[in-house]
Amino acid sequence: MFDVKDTDFFDLEDELFDTVMEDDISFSGNIKMIKPFLVRGRINGTIDTSSDLVIDTNSLVDANINAERVLIKGKVVGNVVSRKLVFITSTGSLDGDITTQKVVLEPGCNFTGKCQMVQNEK
Repeated sequence: MFDVKDTDFFDLEDELFDTVMEDDISFSGNIKMIKPFLVRGRINGTIDTSSDLVIDTNSLVDANINAERVLIKGKVVGNVVSRKLVFITSTGSLDGDITTQKVVLEPGCNFTGKCQMVQNEK
């Protein structure tokens, strides 16, 4: 349909993620990491990563997020700051503001908030 650059993390297999939070885990607090992170469970707090973040289908994240690229397939409540891309799939939901270079909102997704597009930092 259309080609979006920087979406190669759609193709990542589970074993390529350094950290996977499974659907039977709930966590409250601050998460800080430097490797790709896949969330299938519930998080309440903040997420700060210098890599990619995937919020999988049926996940619930109530947190402000700071990441390289963010793929939202589940539900996020909080502001998202991404250095490259925020992608919300048709199953995804975001209630919060976005600050990033590129945004993709698939038909069927839910987004409530403001979006600020920023230039590439060199």
